Amino acid sequence: MSKMSSVKRRLIETMSKQVEHFNKAEVECLIHAFNGLLSEPTVPGRAVTGLDRSKFRSILQNTFGITDDIVMDRVFWTFDKDNDSVIGMKEWIEGLSVFLRGTLEEQIKYCFQVYDLNNDGDISREKMYHMLKDCLPGLSSEERDEGVKDLVEITLKKMDHNHDGRLSLADFQQSVREENLLRQAFGTCLPDFTRIVTFEQHVFQDLKQ
Repeated sequence: MSKMSSVKRRLIETMSKQVEHFNKAEVECLIHAFNGLLSEPTVPGRAVTGLDRSKFRSILQNTFGITDDIVMDRVFWTFDKDNDSVIGMKEWIEGLSVFLRGTLEEQIKYCFQVYDLNNDGDISREKMYHMLKDCLPGLSSEERDEGVKDLVEITLKKMDHNHDGRLSLADFQQSVREENLLRQAFGTCLPDFTRIVTFEQHVFQDLKQ
């Protein structure tokens, strides 16, 4: 990697200690990628301190194949830990750590946060319906409505272990441990393996030189 200032070196040192799944060289590459994204054209006259929702949604769609509007917004807010409506460098790297390389437990909690649409600690029937309402294309409005309601009830029957009509984090954790595919039961919020490999090959390409 190229020579760097002492300030940047300290930043990389600090970030690599705070983030679980990237080493120092990878953190440097991710900082470089983040700065590259910030240098792209944005809203004129506005100071750029991080990735706004529009730019982040573009990354989710074009780089990671996540296209559902509800899910994209929820992934944004999951990355945006301080709720300032932009994803800063630290949030970018910490978010990608789980998004790309998280353990099963880390990704279960992340997916649950994405699906908990109003952050009240559970996934209700209403939230499930809202997330699944577009999953049955080609049907009439009435058929789709009934089909989604049936799908919600089937999902609850399978995942609601304490039978209270909603999914707690504990319900979700138990269900995913029993059947890993349920991790993304309410919409794709994690990239597939091929897209992860492509992204990492691009961002970490300097490490191979």
